[in-house]
Amino acid sequence: MESERSQRMGTACIPLKRIAYFLCLLSALLLTEGKKPAKPKCPAVCTCTKDNALCENARSIPRTVPPDVISLLFTSNSFDVISDDAFIGLPHLEYLFIENNNIKSISRHTFRGLKSLIHLSLANNNLQTLPKDIFKGLDSLTNVDLRGNSFNCDCKLKWLVEWLDHTNATVEDIYCEGPPEYKKRKINSLSPKDFDCIITEFAKSQDLPYQSLSIDTFSYMNDEYVVIAQPFTGKCIFLEWDHVEKTFRNYDNITGTSTVVCKPIVIETQLYVIVAQLFGGSHIYKRDSFANKFIKIQDIEILKIRKPNDIETFKIENNWYFVVADSSKAGFTTIYKWNGNGFYSHQSLHAWYRDTDVEYLEIARTPQTLRTPHLILSSSSQRPVIYQWNKATQLFTNQTDIPNMEDVYAVKHFSVKGDVYICLTRFIGDSKVMKWGGSSFQDIQRMPSRGSMVFQPLQINNYQYAILGSDYSFTQVYNWDAEKAKFVKFQELNVQAPRSFTHVSINKRNFLFASSFKGNTQIYKHVIVDLSA
Repeated sequence: MESERSQRMGTACIPLKRIAYFLCLLSALLLTEGKKPAKPKCPAVCTCTKDNALCENARSIPRTVPPDVISLLFTSNSFDVISDDAFIGLPHLEYLFIENNNIKSISRHTFRGLKSLIHLSLANNNLQTLPKDIFKGLDSLTNVDLRGNSFNCDCKLKWLVEWLDHTNATVEDIYCEGPPEYKKRKINSLSPKDFDCIITEFAKSQDLPYQSLSIDTFSYMNDEYVVIAQPFTGKCIFLEWDHVEKTFRNYDNITGTSTVVCKPIVIETQLYVIVAQLFGGSHIYKRDSFANKFIKIQDIEILKIRKPNDIETFKIENNWYFVVADSSKAGFTTIYKWNGNGFYSHQSLHAWYRDTDVEYLEIARTPQTLRTPHLILSSSSQRPVIYQWNKATQLFTNQTDIPNMEDVYAVKHFSVKGDVYICLTRFIGDSKVMKWGGSSFQDIQRMPSRGSMVFQPLQINNYQYAILGSDYSFTQVYNWDAEKAKFVKFQELNVQAPRSFTHVSINKRNFLFASSFKGNTQIYKHVIVDLSA
């Protein structure tokens, strides 16, 4: 009896155990279900259905849009900026309309991650530009609507013109609101060639802690060097390029007295340097590669060269020459010729004129005739004089002068598309740019130049510059405008009492050396900037 009762109780307990088990299991399931993240609810500023969301009067892009939406519309909202990854977490989004808002700025990665996006509309906002590559990664895009914006068609929008040219997406016609030359023009009709987006500038690179008068560059033994004349220390300082530190460093020097010009000339494989001094005479040095130093090999006759101011080297019919402009009352501007062993006096051009500068150039009488060698001498006592080379006599003969150009301190030449121009420097009055017309130089442009002692044309790659120094104000850098056929203001440099500007090219790097009579010698790097990048 007792055993039978126990057996019945054991049988009755089985259902109770099962119920308890299922209750525990259900409880566990409920707890597990409670740990799953809840699906994002529709933001308060939006109206959502299963596949669509409409957002109005929002102050920013909401971050809790349901992830399964296929179509998303923003209209009449107050935010004006859309940041990166604004629509992250919407992998199924196919249609995105951001229309009739006041959007002024969109970040480059705003639409990142929208790989399913087919249709994008940014119509009727206040966009003036779009960041480059904003559509990158939107591989499914078939329609883009950008109408109703105020696009400024400058270099920042050049990428869009390029993108429109090769995209497979359909893009509604859009128009430029600026600049004035492109106003109301279809952006779709523009070409990348319509944008001039490459600009240049001279950026300060290095300061050399000494004054200088003249700077020259030369190639020797497969390397590039710079030589600087220091009047107060009396030295010719030679610099070489440090390929590791990417700066210029001292290489060697020639010590003298009140040095004004250190002019290098390489004949075959031998380097010579003509050192012009105000006191102690002028000399010629030779680079001894075995001793690894400069050795004086020749004195320049002191009776002719008393106060040298400028030196030019040139080559005519395989013969090397140099000419010294002498600025003393009793000196002679003299040409010297290399005879295989040294330089010897070849011709004295004139005496008593106090020449300040000499420039060698080649010009032709007519487009059909060959260019012939000429010299232009600038003087404090007369207008610039032009000398022409006589092939028969192997001498320069006085040809003419440049009229109405008194008080010219120096003349430097340059060429543009075969035409020869000169820059004339005046300390008082206007400096000038003139063009060779076949029989004379003709006025092209005037530049105010109070206190100027250097007006140097320079060509760097395809850029033609002219740099006008001043003892009383900033140095003005001009850039040649091919359409206007004249120089336009480009940049200002702060150089104290500049005396020369020299272009130095090393390993595809371009530098501008600026000598200073009262301050440090300065080195600028020529930088090319792409505004469309």
